[in-house]
Amino acid sequence: MIPLIETKMDGKKMNVIDDLVQQGVFKVEGKQLYELSLYELIKEHMEQTE
Repeated sequence: MIPLIETKMDGKKMNVIDDLVQQGVFKVEGKQLYELSLYELIKEHMEQTE
């Protein structure tokens, strides 16, 4: 089995997902957070913090 290598982008994406989950956001437009791109996650995160 090939081990998964976490990139810096993966780490940033997981940080944003963790922040959104702490704010009570689990889905965006019917999609699970892990299905979204980093751009979409950051956009949602910024909307939640306003």
